[in-house]
Amino acid sequence: MTDARVRAPGRVNLVGDHTDYQDGYCLPVAIDREVTIGWRPRRDGRVVVRSGGLPGAVDLAADGSGDPGDGWGRTVAAVLAVLAARGRPPVGFDADVSSTVPVGAGLSSSAAFEVACALAAAAAAHFDIGGTDLALAMQEAEQRATGVPCGVMDQMASVHGRAGHALLLDCRALTVEPVPLPASVAVAVVHSGLPRRLEHSEYAARRSACEAAAARLGLAALRDATPDLVASDPVARHVVSENARVLAAAEALRRGDGDAFGALMLDSHRSLRDDLRVSTPELDLLVDLAMEHGALGARLTGAGFGGCVVLLAPHDSAAAVARAAAERYHALTGLEPMAFAVRAVDGAGVLQGS
Repeated sequence: MTDARVRAPGRVNLVGDHTDYQDGYCLPVAIDREVTIGWRPRRDGRVVVRSGGLPGAVDLAADGSGDPGDGWGRTVAAVLAVLAARGRPPVGFDADVSSTVPVGAGLSSSAAFEVACALAAAAAAHFDIGGTDLALAMQEAEQRATGVPCGVMDQMASVHGRAGHALLLDCRALTVEPVPLPASVAVAVVHSGLPRRLEHSEYAARRSACEAAAARLGLAALRDATPDLVASDPVARHVVSENARVLAAAEALRRGDGDAFGALMLDSHRSLRDDLRVSTPELDLLVDLAMEHGALGARLTGAGFGGCVVLLAPHDSAAAVARAAAERYHALTGLEPMAFAVRAVDGAGVLQGS
């Protein structure tokens, strides 16, 4: 069916959540779970998208106009409209979507889908967009489609991923520094069995609280705050302390110090749980179980309110640690977790041979 294929990876965030929308730092990894889209051009100015994992088909004008319905078509329409506003010619195409990124897990399935859709749309129209420009465009598309005032971390990670590396993102300067992951450790993920959708969570309320705190302090963003300024405000305190943890975690990776990195992950989870209040009892239990079964560190990943925990463990045991934690979690809760190791991969692009 297809003339070409594109791919965009999901991401897992090792440290640094709820910092990107405050011009802060974060440390994600683009992972070997991805959205793949095969496409071929159409001559009628329509974009028709089908997915084996999602109901129905989306049929829109190539500039995103028309009624996308209430489902995933809203995202396709937003991607097309944002690209049209940036000058993409209204060229139609057919697209087939497949994905290995769990939906609602906090692994950026939506960002991967947006970036892959944008790459297919750009290729079909011979429209040049990439790098940080692509990430910013797809952040806008996410906000347009969902109404969630998301930061740019997810899209930046999907676009700028580097095999074998975490990415130290400065969300103010929009710079990316690849930081090698030590060969002695590996990353694994356990899905709690509790999916979440940010538009149905308190994500926007947390962002508003951060913005209000920065305004009270007369600052452009909490990136500029010092610990003493936010000592009495738990939400702001999380952002300031999390930024410091990201920088310390990146340095721990550079030293190859998995123990120090793991301790920072645990500190991050405690801050997300106690100060920002975005964890759940299930996520807290999974973190405890991961540590009991041999992880060096563990924390919720993504915005919280459900989804996944990420853990760091010795390279040869990471997958086993995740499986053991998941099995015990299932026995205690009756929920159906999903455990898997992940590898750091390159960012989005056209698949070879396409």
